[in-house]
Amino acid sequence: MNEFALIFRNDFHPETGYSPNKLQEIMQQWQVWMGNMASKGQLANSGTRLGGDGKAIKPSNVVTNGPYAEIKEMITGIIVVKAGDINEATEIAKGCPILNAGGSVEVRNIIPIGAN
Repeated sequence: MNEFALIFRNDFHPETGYSPNKLQEIMQQWQVWMGNMASKGQLANSGTRLGGDGKAIKPSNVVTNGPYAEIKEMITGIIVVKAGDINEATEIAKGCPILNAGGSVEVRNIIPIGAN
């Protein structure tokens, strides 16, 4: 099995909040989706949700604030899944609840350290 990163992106609107009921519904969708992957042995890690604060370090140690105001979407989280190939990983990603909220999922292969 190979490992693939599923990178979640969504519009960044810190002023928009969800009601407690909507948040519970969203979390339940994520739990079902990730639980299904875990039961099939497809989940390589439990994932990480990223916050809205960030910094970027550029050449010459220039530090800028992020996420960047000029972009519409930002990375909101990642998980690593196990799949035979990128097509299988893409099929897994198609069930991601972020797609129901207008977000997207980027599927990337992971190259193990030391691999040629």
